[in-house]
Amino acid sequence: MTDRWRLAVVVGSVRRERIGDAVARWFVDVVHQDARPDVDVDVIDLAELHLPADLGGGGDTDLFAERIDRADAVVVVTPEYNRGYPGPLKTAIDSVLVPWNAKPIGFVAYGGVSGGSRAVEQLRPVFAELHAVTVQAVVTVPYAWDAIDADGVLRAPRAASAAAAMLDQLTWWARALRDARTAVPYRA
Repeated sequence: MTDRWRLAVVVGSVRRERIGDAVARWFVDVVHQDARPDVDVDVIDLAELHLPADLGGGGDTDLFAERIDRADAVVVVTPEYNRGYPGPLKTAIDSVLVPWNAKPIGFVAYGGVSGGSRAVEQLRPVFAELHAVTVQAVVTVPYAWDAIDADGVLRAPRAASAAAAMLDQLTWWARALRDARTAVPYRA
């Protein structure tokens, strides 16, 4: 199929000792290995952006908003910190409101025993409030730091099948909602 769509992958951790960038690289590799030539991926690393915490705009807010707006779907790569998701991710989400409307959102989460699932469950109602659609399939990587090899590469073969299922759902929703937004602009 030649119906290309755009996927933004948001790396939600900004900590110095983070592994979110390795998890995001793994996910992007899965997208390419899963023979998905119809997807253009844009990795948005929050550690590389300045998004003011007062939500007053400025910094890289407009750039971030444009990249989310261009995307047909978004995957949020999030750690679970203290049973929740990171504050800078909340700032990023709240910095841009309208670009999230009528977009499908998927999650790649990592953490301890829960694999980040508690962070995902907190993010679902946030995105619902922004009129975004979260897909049912989720990728979780328990104890992800133990699955990163000496070269900084995440080895999570079990999670790859979950990623494929999530990509199937995102593909359908990305195309359906893009076509719907084109036919009738969404108004929250």
